[in-house]
Amino acid sequence: MRMTNTLRLANLSLVILFPIAWFAPLMRAGVLPIFGLSEISVISGLQSLWKTDVALALLVTFFAIFAPYLKVIGIALIQFGLMRRKVLPALEILGKLAMADVFLIALYIVIVKGAGYVKVETGWGLYLFTACILASLAISHLTRKR
Repeated sequence: MRMTNTLRLANLSLVILFPIAWFAPLMRAGVLPIFGLSEISVISGLQSLWKTDVALALLVTFFAIFAPYLKVIGIALIQFGLMRRKVLPALEILGKLAMADVFLIALYIVIVKGAGYVKVETGWGLYLFTACILASLAISHLTRKR
């Protein structure tokens, strides 16, 4: 029973941590260090993307915001007995899709750092967002075993 309550608490904490991660700085970037660096978050990145490429913005919005949040809510419903466990494999797929978003952000940082004219520094939000995704994967795995 104690492990069940711990999993519930950990999962419900993601309801608060994910929105913090969306607004936290993923990276700071700028053209040459002398011009200063702008902070980029999931939300600011999505705002820019909506102005340039709506289709890609829809896809990234799903991966970065809806997939992880739907998974957390679904796991909570299972943990509290309000949804059947048969849904768990579908929820785990949502978590894997969200992890793809972290991979893309990391890939962008590596590509931009190689350009030479742009300075990119990793922000604490990237670590928080990644930790939230990994915690969500672990919670769903442990919930499956219960």
